[in-house]
Amino acid sequence: MHATELLKSIPNEPASVIVLVGDERSLKTDVINALLRVALPNEDDAPTRYTGKDVDLKTVRDELLTISMWGDRRVVVIDDASDFVSANRSALEKYAEKPGKKSVLIVDVKTLAKNTRLYKIVNKNGLIAECSELKGAALAKWVQEAAQRTYEKTIDRGAVQLLIELAGSALGQLDQELSKLASYVGDQPSIDAEAVRRLVGGWKAETTWAMTDAIRDGRLGDAITALDKLLNSGESPHRILGGVAYVFRKMSVATELSRTGLPLNAALKQAGAFPNEYDPAGRYLKRIGRPKAAKIASWLLETETGLKGGSRMPERSQIELLLVRLAGAA
Repeated sequence: MHATELLKSIPNEPASVIVLVGDERSLKTDVINALLRVALPNEDDAPTRYTGKDVDLKTVRDELLTISMWGDRRVVVIDDASDFVSANRSALEKYAEKPGKKSVLIVDVKTLAKNTRLYKIVNKNGLIAECSELKGAALAKWVQEAAQRTYEKTIDRGAVQLLIELAGSALGQLDQELSKLASYVGDQPSIDAEAVRRLVGGWKAETTWAMTDAIRDGRLGDAITALDKLLNSGESPHRILGGVAYVFRKMSVATELSRTGLPLNAALKQAGAFPNEYDPAGRYLKRIGRPKAAKIASWLLETETGLKGGSRMPERSQIELLLVRLAGAA
């Protein structure tokens, strides 16, 4: 079960052996806290917590099997336990088959192959929570649910997309940005893309928007200057591309929609553009012409593939080429 689904329905009786698998630290923290609230409802009770490299199996077993004088359960959490599991796999398999009835063992590992005996035993007798990175629609859904659940704010689809482009996919970072955004909008019930654009990313985000405006308006020199500032500050080419793609992907979609006879402003609206973007975007598309506008999506994809290792060109050169193309200069 993925951790996002588990968090929606934490069982009243936690399994005796629980393994958290994956690299998403924020999800692991949320799952552990949720499980502890159920397993140790008394605020005075606390789990015994170890780091995998600093504990041996005997210590863990003794702790799990010791009868508690005060609470109903013994709870042991082993953080960063990949090496611990590798060194004690056989013994853990035996324990998972017949765990302590009044104990809960929570083990945090980066990976655990599904074809291993330990995985199969825990999956049958206990619980395995996948704490892997969220992507695409699942990540967008998490952002929307987190905004509502934690901050009682709605966040529209465009704002979600922009937030992910600017802040990345790490859930901890996204949650920090949602916290700032919720404070920024105050009593307003929703977070929109304009709030994200203003608040997330600081001066680097503002420089990115200045760069995309310059590309749109045909000021290639200003765009290259802004790109230099971003790269020289250490900004990731991938994040720069994310900002560029957020703006120009809408124009690509609008170009395709207009082929059906849809008026350009209506096409831009359907593509997710805001009303104040209609006129400058329309002028841009007319300036570069339909043949080049039809290539925007392929240019963005080519650059994305290249930055992931599909091109021998330096990353700076790949971004510069994209800006030249988008500006209509090539």
